[in-house]
Amino acid sequence: MLLKLYEKNNSRRDLDHIVDVLNSGGVIIYPTDTTYAIGCHALKERAIERVCEIKGLDTKHHLLSVVAHDISSVSEYVRIDNETFRIMRDQLPGPFTFILPAGNRLPKIFKNRKEVGIRIPDNNIAREICEALNAPLLSTSLKVAANEDIEYMTLPELIDEKYGERVDLVIDGGEGGTEYSTIVSCLDGELEIIRQGKGWI
Repeated sequence: MLLKLYEKNNSRRDLDHIVDVLNSGGVIIYPTDTTYAIGCHALKERAIERVCEIKGLDTKHHLLSVVAHDISSVSEYVRIDNETFRIMRDQLPGPFTFILPAGNRLPKIFKNRKEVGIRIPDNNIAREICEALNAPLLSTSLKVAANEDIEYMTLPELIDEKYGERVDLVIDGGEGGTEYSTIVSCLDGELEIIRQGKGWI
């Protein structure tokens, strides 16, 4: 199912529908400030397993990331020191994934992981979904195979054509981008760019 959302003035009915899908363990595809992403309620383990299956991720070895409305809404899931908080406050919302030490409020699937990625996109649709859900989203970027056209990760209609039967909802937020977020490790008090993407510090 394809559902159109806008940067402003989305109906409460549409947002409530998305929240119902996520609360029931559903998986969505939605826009961010970089690419479209596959997401689910970050505290629902079976939904996380579905996302990882769709993307082909190994949960034991692949970095898992969560998307949130603002920094304060993820502070209970990760440990943030004062210097890291200052950097995140200056750069977010924006096209960054900050790798931080994981807290103990995340589901068992995160249990043996020492770190988790944090995203707060500069995209009102993504943040509005998180705010309405009152929880973060487990999220991973949509990618295309080497032999596929780039439009399959940027145009909602084609994304729905490809993934519509594998996810519960595709959010149409307009044409998406093709650049990925910049990944910044903030572990052990050190700041290190792991992947240079759209964001620059």
